[in-house]
Amino acid sequence: MPKPNVNEFAPDFTLTNQNGEKRTLSDYRGQYVVLYFYPKDDTPGCTVQACSYRDSMKEFTDRNIKVFGISKDDEKSHSTFLAKFNLNFELLADEQKEVVTLYDVYKEKNMYGNITMGVVRTTFVIDPQGKIIAIFDKVKPEEDVQQVLSVIKN
Repeated sequence: MPKPNVNEFAPDFTLTNQNGEKRTLSDYRGQYVVLYFYPKDDTPGCTVQACSYRDSMKEFTDRNIKVFGISKDDEKSHSTFLAKFNLNFELLADEQKEVVTLYDVYKEKNMYGNITMGVVRTTFVIDPQGKIIAIFDKVKPEEDVQQVLSVIKN
């Protein structure tokens, strides 16, 4: 599946959050949505990225921006990760790899010569009409929040 492009409508999906509650992307029309795809709960880079969203959440909330972190971890893992780092936004579980495949962020990765499949850290910014206005590939965890906020002009 080719990666969705800027100015295209974001592919719709439904996943469950850390509490098992269903979240459907199209339900958030009318506000900006950030989908940040990350490899794994409670790993160093993913923790830095999640905590930077946590620490900036007031700015996202004040600007009516909904943030979702998405990985292939299950609800229990997400719940533990949220509690451990006091995260204040939802994490969506994509255990079947449907959405990471739909957004073309599940790819071959080369870790020290070992080829594995995994989620490539990627962030999509979606406008209130449901169109993608920015895509950040191979995101640096400590820079993601500022990149996202720089493209949302509300």
